[in-house]
Amino acid sequence: MGEPMGTQASTGSIVQTKTSNVGPVILFGPPGAGKGTQSKRLVELLAIPQISTGDILRENVAQGTEWGKQAKAAMESGNLVSDDIVCAMVAERLTKPDTRRGFILDGFPRTVAQAEWLDKLLCGKLFESTHGHVACEVPPVVVSLRVDYNQLLQRLTGRRSCPTCGTIYNVYSKPPKVADVCDLEGSKLVMRQDDREEVIAGRLKAYEQQTLPLETYYSAQGRLLKVNGDQPEKRITEEMLSLIEHGNHL
Repeated sequence: MGEPMGTQASTGSIVQTKTSNVGPVILFGPPGAGKGTQSKRLVELLAIPQISTGDILRENVAQGTEWGKQAKAAMESGNLVSDDIVCAMVAERLTKPDTRRGFILDGFPRTVAQAEWLDKLLCGKLFESTHGHVACEVPPVVVSLRVDYNQLLQRLTGRRSCPTCGTIYNVYSKPPKVADVCDLEGSKLVMRQDDREEVIAGRLKAYEQQTLPLETYYSAQGRLLKVNGDQPEKRITEEMLSLIEHGNHL
């Protein structure tokens, strides 16, 4: 896998040696913080997988596994999928050989109970690869991507997309050449229903209420690391790489 131009010299040994033990990375970030973009960059630079609980859930449902059947039944009845089912799916995914050097967790943990379960899993004998070796020997590095509230609103409420080609614009930071018209297709741009300000405000409030106990939990362990998400994307990536490298030695 090739390195982006100018990245290797600025991101240190963790990028230069993709055989090093990175360990688990837990990334927090509100909607619009750029968590998805940064996760993709870390996957490329560190050569470790991004593990999404949403993807795991959909895979189990599609494959008709026992956990998938239970999860599907819960969702069809309008209930949340229980922690027991989610944790079982995560535990199974973390036994895959590609997680041996580390992984990025997306959407997990969501509760303190899940965080406590994850800690026990990572330091216990359950966390083994298919070859019988301990897949991870370092504690998780927890990074919180912080973005100013007004900046988040601009990123989300300013988002527009082309219904024809799917190109994403932002009326504040990446506007089309002609207002409300796609540069490529000439189609009228649309705004997603969940990008409206009243919906965004609710999503951000819910995120804050959900995440605050988790940040308190990891902060009490001295493991919570904060990154300013208002910086240029490349600078954010470099800072996160440095924190991940040094966070392994906390």
